[in-house]
Amino acid sequence: MRRQARLFAIVELMRSRRSGITAEAMAERFGVTVRTIYRDLDALRDASLPVQADRGRGGGYALERNYTLPPVNFTAREAALLLTAGRWVTELRMIPFSDTLQGALDKVRGALSGSAQRELVELMSELKVTGVPALPAPPGVRAAIERAWFERQPVRIRYRGANGEVTTRLVRIVSVVLERSVTLLNCDDLDKGESRQFRLDRVEHALVPRPVV
Repeated sequence: MRRQARLFAIVELMRSRRSGITAEAMAERFGVTVRTIYRDLDALRDASLPVQADRGRGGGYALERNYTLPPVNFTAREAALLLTAGRWVTELRMIPFSDTLQGALDKVRGALSGSAQRELVELMSELKVTGVPALPAPPGVRAAIERAWFERQPVRIRYRGANGEVTTRLVRIVSVVLERSVTLLNCDDLDKGESRQFRLDRVEHALVPRPVV
């Protein structure tokens, strides 16, 4: 995740909560060091965002209560279903876009009042969804695949085939298929001029090349 995107995600995360969140929890959430989170929080303060630190039980970093953005008018029932479905998809790693999905879920949660959030917690605890977890993919791979997909950019992947052979290919993602435990990428192989299908869990590295100026 690029720093600009992470800064925005940190704001949304703090805005979605009615209590503070520690730097350690944010570091784990975004896959960076605690030192990086401290630098990000300093950058947000420099940008005049009212970040405050609360000590004690339930403390951590939060936005001042008077800092709000226009809310989306979800009912607790609507939000419970959206958040539970999103949580299920994220936990099962069904799609490579889990970080973006988590940011969207934070916005849904943040649009609710304190009483609606309490009702939401109760509703979600009573709604269970089970399924077959998808095979994992490294966060860096997921981020590159997401960027390539949404920006319609080619992506260079290092791929381990079924026979163990590792090859590097420049591909353009045409579609993403969720098949139980496997996420499949239907691609145009730009190196060989043919259509190919790749398993996300076998992509060892992915990088969106810089455009040639």
